[in-house]
Amino acid sequence: MREAEFRRDTAETAIRVRVDLDGTGRRDIRTGVGFLDHMLDQLARHSLIDIEVEAKGDLHIDDHHTVEDTGIALGRAIAGALGDKRGVRRYGSCLLAMDETLVRAALDLSGRPFLVWNVAFPTEKIGTFDTELVREFFTALAMNGGITLNVARLDGANSHHIAEAAFKAVAQALRAAVEPDPRMADAIPSTKGTLAT
Repeated sequence: MREAEFRRDTAETAIRVRVDLDGTGRRDIRTGVGFLDHMLDQLARHSLIDIEVEAKGDLHIDDHHTVEDTGIALGRAIAGALGDKRGVRRYGSCLLAMDETLVRAALDLSGRPFLVWNVAFPTEKIGTFDTELVREFFTALAMNGGITLNVARLDGANSHHIAEAAFKAVAQALRAAVEPDPRMADAIPSTKGTLAT
């Protein structure tokens, strides 16, 4: 069973995340940040990873700690569910079109976390949500999930569409990377023999 739960409790947030990599995209997400809930809903649906998130954060200050810490907790949960990554495909990519927007995401479950982020937003906010927090979320996810992640906006004029396309593209890439490879069921997909974080 490729499932894991991770809890993060700090003076700023209390977060519980549970994932099932072999799910159907079922989701139960409650962060208190409406736009983040919407994006995590897309992430679960398009990755086919079952995701539960319950977060309580210092939203009276702003959304930053809740968004970042949710990314940390989700990354840790995914890494826990992957274990030694035996039998996974490891790599995934997606070129995702959504309305006027085109976003490319590519990732490697390398155990060597890194984020390359070439996504510019035409506005500073989507409703009340700071667009700079999209990068903060993916930084936290990549660093704590042991993921090399590259995301680029190739086209797009609407900030909501750009953010949503980024989450959907990463979801599709993640779906491909975590899927079992029937030709390599008992092998770790690395010439080093390890993909440790």
